[in-house]
Amino acid sequence: MRTANVTRKTAETDISVEISLDGTGSHDNRTGVGFFDHMLDQLARHALIDMKLRVTGDTHIDDHHTVEDTGIALGQALARALGDKTGIRRYGECRLPMDDAQVACALDLSGRPFLVWHVDMPTAKIGSFDTELVREFFQAFSSHAGITLHLDARHGINSHHIAEATFKACARALRMAVEPDPRQAGTIPSTKGTL
Repeated sequence: MRTANVTRKTAETDISVEISLDGTGSHDNRTGVGFFDHMLDQLARHALIDMKLRVTGDTHIDDHHTVEDTGIALGQALARALGDKTGIRRYGECRLPMDDAQVACALDLSGRPFLVWHVDMPTAKIGSFDTELVREFFQAFSSHAGITLHLDARHGINSHHIAEATFKACARALRMAVEPDPRQAGTIPSTKGTL
């Protein structure tokens, strides 16, 4: 089973993550930040990755550390669950519509973290959630999972829809990339022989 458990404890956050890449998308995420939990649930559900997160963070200051550190821990868990990446498809893509918004995601489980971000939010807040934290999550997640991640919002007027389409597009691309490729069973999908 491609599973991982990661714990991360700092003076700002205390995080535990459990994931299974070969799941059904079941989720039980409790970060103390309601909108962020909703986004993580979407990520799990549409990637078909079982995910359980428990986070205690210094949200009395703001949500920044909680969101960023969750991205770090979740990225570490994904990297650990993938192991040496033998037999995976490696690449994934999705162009996802959600009402007024459309977001494209292309990713490579390359081991070379890089984020290309072209996602503008028309508002600074979604409820009490700072929209700039969506980028902070994906920066931390891609860096610690070793993902080359491109996210492009084609259009959208509602910040909630744009943010949710971003998480869902990434989820669908991730689902594709982590899937076993029956034509490459037992091999690493790289001419270098390692990822």
